[in-house]
Amino acid sequence: MVNQSDLPFRVLVRRYNTSLVYTQMLLPERLLNDQDYLEFHTKGLREAPDTPVVVQLCGNDPEVVLNAAKKVVDKADAIDLNLGCPQETAREGHYGGYLLDKKDWPVVESIVSALSTSLPVPISAKLRLCQNTSSTPDLGERLEAAGASWLTLHARHVSARRRRQGAADLAQVRVLKSRVRIPVVSNGNVRTWEDVQRNRAETGADGVMVGETLLANPCLFANVTPDPVKISLEYLALCREYPGTATMATIQTHVRHFVDHQCGRRPWFNKFRAALGQCASVDDIERLLRVKVQRWRGLAPLRAGEEEDDDESEGEIEREEHRREAGLEETLAAGMSLLE
Repeated sequence: MVNQSDLPFRVLVRRYNTSLVYTQMLLPERLLNDQDYLEFHTKGLREAPDTPVVVQLCGNDPEVVLNAAKKVVDKADAIDLNLGCPQETAREGHYGGYLLDKKDWPVVESIVSALSTSLPVPISAKLRLCQNTSSTPDLGERLEAAGASWLTLHARHVSARRRRQGAADLAQVRVLKSRVRIPVVSNGNVRTWEDVQRNRAETGADGVMVGETLLANPCLFANVTPDPVKISLEYLALCREYPGTATMATIQTHVRHFVDHQCGRRPWFNKFRAALGQCASVDDIERLLRVKVQRWRGLAPLRAGEEEDDDESEGEIEREEHRREAGLEETLAAGMSLLE
């Protein structure tokens, strides 16, 4: 998730039962040639409680990708090669999901092989469906042979204009799982905790990856829908705890997602977005949430410290714990076992 998998957010989702997190997709050339970029994206990386963490890279040059990986490998529990990014910049740079054509498979195999033979951590790959869907398992087998320790399949085709073109074809995850011996993680069609359980049941996958839905509800894996203001304040507190690890634009986007998840259809939401865009600091955002957003919701201002008594989130987690214990333990174990 470009510009969205910052350290405060990674720490936040871990509090709510996410077992394995990824960095955003990092550009190898910038890791090698831009010291500020390197320092920003490695600040606090893999330091407690940010572990286990997978560093995701893209690229189409085995030597460049390997050299970039060497820059970050000491701060990674694993390295992932992105073969799924559908963005226009990926098309122009010929990386991500635009390396899925058969003519590019030798390059992809060379990258995975170079990483797996040269680095002391596991190597994974996240891919989408090949344009010829039936060839996707063939690529999976070749990635396994090249040294991939696990694969993640977002079972949609690449489309720069429509990133989520239709529902993900989860049957293809099951096909891939049947063709390789390494773990397979399923990505797609998750909006709720029940969807996570359904996804694993349908695909037989070893784990489930969630992206955009987790931006809206970082408590998804705890089967909790948090109060939008209180979860925003919890995230802001982490931004203060880990300064310099998230830009103001990233912080604003996260808060907008949290509030949008439950309040996006409220008549005041556009006014909130405008006010959020005018905030110049974490303190400004906090005041907006505690006073104006609470008032727009018809609630009293939230004084400092009140969010700690959150019966709607922490209490609900405790009440749900026994009901979901078996399924959750399986999901957590799957995430951790990928790194063994």
